[in-house]
Amino acid sequence: MADIEEITAKVSALGFDKPSLYPAPTLNLSGNPFDLFRSHIAALLAPISGVAPDLLVTSLENTLLPERGDMVIAIPRLRIKGQDPEQLAAKWAEEFPKSDLLDKVMARGKFLQFFFNPLFLYRSVIPMILKENSSYGNSSIGAGKRVIVEFSSPNIAKPFHAGHLRSTIIGGFLSSLHERHGFDVIRINYLGDWGKQFGLLAVGFKTFGNEAELENDPINHLFKVYVTVNSAHSSEKSVADKVEEIANLEKKLETELSEEDKTRTTEALKASQEELPKLIAAARDCAVILDPNSSLKNIDISDIDPNVFASRPVDTEAKAYFKAMEDGDASALALWSRFRSLSIKKYRDTYKRLNISYTEYSGESQVKEESMQRVIDILDKRGLLYTDRGAKLLDFKPFNKKLGKALIQKSDGASLYLTRDLGAALERYEKYKFDKMIYVVASQQDLHLAQLFKLMELCEFPFAKNMQHVNFGMVQGMSTRRGTVVFLDTILQETQQAMHDVMKKNEAKYEQIDNPDEVADLVGISAVMIQDMQAKRVNNYEFNWQRMLSFEGDTGPYLQYAHSRLCSVERRAGFSTEEILAADYTLLTEPVAGELMRVLAQFPENLLFALRNSEPSTVVSYLFKLTHIVSSCYNVLWVAGQPDELAKARLALYCAARGVLRSGMVLLGLTPVERM
Repeated sequence: MADIEEITAKVSALGFDKPSLYPAPTLNLSGNPFDLFRSHIAALLAPISGVAPDLLVTSLENTLLPERGDMVIAIPRLRIKGQDPEQLAAKWAEEFPKSDLLDKVMARGKFLQFFFNPLFLYRSVIPMILKENSSYGNSSIGAGKRVIVEFSSPNIAKPFHAGHLRSTIIGGFLSSLHERHGFDVIRINYLGDWGKQFGLLAVGFKTFGNEAELENDPINHLFKVYVTVNSAHSSEKSVADKVEEIANLEKKLETELSEEDKTRTTEALKASQEELPKLIAAARDCAVILDPNSSLKNIDISDIDPNVFASRPVDTEAKAYFKAMEDGDASALALWSRFRSLSIKKYRDTYKRLNISYTEYSGESQVKEESMQRVIDILDKRGLLYTDRGAKLLDFKPFNKKLGKALIQKSDGASLYLTRDLGAALERYEKYKFDKMIYVVASQQDLHLAQLFKLMELCEFPFAKNMQHVNFGMVQGMSTRRGTVVFLDTILQETQQAMHDVMKKNEAKYEQIDNPDEVADLVGISAVMIQDMQAKRVNNYEFNWQRMLSFEGDTGPYLQYAHSRLCSVERRAGFSTEEILAADYTLLTEPVAGELMRVLAQFPENLLFALRNSEPSTVVSYLFKLTHIVSSCYNVLWVAGQPDELAKARLALYCAARGVLRSGMVLLGLTPVERM
């Protein structure tokens, strides 16, 4: 916290009496206007109320409606025994000392209301915003603390889908938000880069992989390969399952059955036998695609032995390839490593468009075997594991009935997600000595994360209490405007084109834009991201093209338009920064100017609230509130055609609004445009 003498001297330099301040260590007096008022009110109210200033500081609340004051204390919160709250409020309002920083203090029932002096806000906050620029609203509450944010975490060889988009932009926001509050942030992308699916991918790539396509567009090419080979894999499984079903029905008919059960079983067997040739045909076609020289190509379906597919040849080959990877086979690992590195390279391009960067690209493959074994040994020694058919499991019921049971190690000694995640957490703590770790993962994984955190607690890891799962709901209906489900890159291409089409409608403005393709892309990205972030993250939301692309209502394009319009006001006025900083704020007498000023002063409070609730929607809602008030100001606070002194004062207010809007947009991961 800044020195009290330094703060009071700054207030005095603005033309106000030196204020009494209470030096609460939790307050950011130099960076948060509301904290300055908390300190000042507590210092003045404590002597006349007899209430401890620390309690007053924590009891002061912001209001939603200006007519109720800027801050308020609910007297019952102070728990003063034997006193009537309404009488106390009236008494304290009458006795409250006169203050240059406060316009008035009023009692309203059981509440004591405090109204800020708007001139003090103008003189203190506007220069703070204009001088500090993007650092306005920052704090040092996280100084000396390190937080890890794990987010995005796509699966190698699979393009971004909506779930990854949500994790990516929420994780990027939380990372930036923690950085603004002084935390040392480690951003980790924990890739899905290990497992039998890579054996399957290698089997498919061997047959119809294309080197040129792999180099040019690795993720989409590998995805196409995976879809094709997975089709063969699934067809095999369908035949194998049906063969097993037929065998079980035949075996059942050999037992003693009632006439009714016998009839029912016979009918089921007949239906399965009739369905089998269709499944064999599908499996044969997939096998031929996988191997054009397959001997099955010209064989009639009725002549194909179902066991050809029931033995799962593709599955067997994929398992063998992954086993070679696990055993450290150089050739198998070389191809996997190439898939991984090329995919990461492509991912970086997508992340760059979203203003996302990472400290570390990690993944399931990077967790050391000894770390996982170490975790298993800890659980074993604590008597928490039991063995079932060679596999090791943990029953959470004695600790939390809702968590059920978890498989910790397979019978063949292979690890699972839980074991890998535990090993990864242990390695991260030893490497980074973090104070908090945040997992930005969909709500579908609530149980997995709850089990993981409980396992950390049972292992008595020192970081067990510092875990946080920031979850989110599903995106429904994320498809192209033609109705087909696609991945993020295609969505962004369509939004860019849609924004370009809108921009071209105003030829005069379009000609003034130096880089229309880039601007259209930035506005399109804003459309996608704001639609995602404007509702509470735990809620599912419907991906809506018409609403998202609109310049009316609360959308990304509207925020971009609001920012570009404020930039236009600033450009047209033609005043220098020095002239704006020297503005005479006594000329800002309109109520709407005071309303805008109060909202600008609330920005640091808004960021602190967002830090507490991990909600991007907190900042999004604030920015829409800000832009709506700015829009209402345009009809009253004209700049063009006004006397210079009045124009400079109003422009200073608009410049401050533009600075806060820009700061909030950047925090959300957007790139504000200056012309559109």
